[in-house]
Formats: sequence, structure tokens, C-alpha cells
Amino acid sequence: MFDVLVYLYETYYRPDACPDSAALAKKLSAIGFEEEEISKALGWLTDLAESTHEYAITYPQQTAFSFGIRIYAEQEMEALGTAAIGFIQFLESAKMLNPVQREIVIDRALAIGDTPVPLDRVKVIVLMVLWSQGKEPDGLMFDELFLDDEDAEPRLLH
Repeated sequence: MFDVLVYLYETYYRPDACPDSAALAKKLSAIGFEEEEISKALGWLTDLAESTHEYAITYPQQTAFSFGIRIYAEQEMEALGTAAIGFIQFLESAKMLNPVQREIVIDRALAIGDTPVPLDRVKVIVLMVLWSQGKEPDGLMFDELFLDDEDAEPRLLH
């Protein structure tokens, strides 16, 4: 599923540039993606659009007036894992995600069912949430999202 999502991100600059679901599924199948992966990815994207719409309606002012911190429930902490939570907190503290986007990322991460959610998948989820909203990650965020954890050099604090 994540290979399909990354392909969509790299191929289509905005979600509205994608063809309709049926045409997109045919195109992805012709490229070589398996039907199950295509179905999962398109379903996940549909749910992402619904979550985004729901949060936008429910919390329209939340982005401008939220100064609190997010407290994770025990079940969320177990399902997401410390690496995912730390990364999400890093992005929010760096103002790369607003509180509504954070909640959408958490919702979509919990939906994949991996426990704990691998950090590389959280990075793809963040990209897809921003992509679905027509937002481009800034250069530093883009580097952070695509930095391979195995190849990463240790960060110096000075």
C-alpha cells in the first residue's frame, strides 16, 4: 500500500490531478501494482479525505488558537510507538504540522494496523496528509521526511 501512496505522491503534484478511482486503479495495475495494494491505498486515501473533511468541519478554528500539548492515551502510545510519537511531536513543535494535521496523521497511522507504526510509514503518512491538503512541505521538512534512518548521520546539538 505504501509503495502505491509514494508513487501517487511522486507522480501527481496534487490529489485533484489524479484521475478518478477507476482510471487510477487501471493505471496502477498496468504499472505493476497488485490489486490488493491498489485497493488498500485507494481506500486509505478515501478515508484520509473523509478524516480531513471531518476535522475541518469540527475544528475550523483549532489551528490558529491551539497552544496546548497533546496527551496520548495508553492505547495510542502502544499502537504508535515512541518513535512515531516523537516524530509527530517534532513536526508539530517545528510548526510543520498544525494540531488538526497532527490529529489526521494520528488517525491515519492508527488505521494501518501496524503496532508500533514504523517511522518510515509515519513519514509517508505525513507526506500524504500534506499532499491531500495541497500543501508542500518546506525544504527542511522534506529532507527530514526522506532521510533514511539507517543512513542518517547523528545530529549535533551545537
